[in-house]
Amino acid sequence: MIDAVIFDLDGVLVDSESLWDQSRREVVEETGGRWLPDATEAMLGMSSTEWSAFLHDRLGVPLPPDEISDTVVERVLAHYRERLPLVPGAVAAVRRMAERARLGLASSANRPVIDAALALAEVDNLFEVTVSSEEVARGKPAPDVYLEAARRMAVSPAVCAVIEDSANGIRSGLAAGMTVVAIPNPHFAPPPELLRSAAAVLSTIDDLTPEVLT
Repeated sequence: MIDAVIFDLDGVLVDSESLWDQSRREVVEETGGRWLPDATEAMLGMSSTEWSAFLHDRLGVPLPPDEISDTVVERVLAHYRERLPLVPGAVAAVRRMAERARLGLASSANRPVIDAALALAEVDNLFEVTVSSEEVARGKPAPDVYLEAARRMAVSPAVCAVIEDSANGIRSGLAAGMTVVAIPNPHFAPPPELLRSAAAVLSTIDDLTPEVLT
């Protein structure tokens, strides 16, 4: 029996991966760093502490990691204030699931980005807890952010379902001992063998209904 549904944010509710990628690329280019071909995929699921260190150490951005993170976040927030790139059907899905279970959110996004996205989408009141990877020791694929969400909700991981789109997100949910529902990211599709580990694989978030969890 599933008592809690814990959503990812980027790629599940908000089509924002391209904005994060664009913002990081701009900071790298404007500060004289060097973008690497595998940088985008390497940073999927990383916490802000991890990806800002990656920009500094691997991509040569000559700013302190905290400043790198703040600069990228401000750019992403500016995009959100102009137009929040909601995934079609995301708000309706959140409202459907809220009628069936307690809701949480566990995201690699920074705290200000999480709060802004949910407020702009007008669903912030439906989430009992939200956790940013910057608030735990390790980002995805480590289970920390999902385990922290369950801890704050005072529920066992065994009765939690995770809604994820990326390979590292799926790995994180599985490592936390939770039921994983995958909605594969069309731009960074998880490998087929990993998708076979999910309890359900959906084409779009429109297919996410309480019946999927029964």
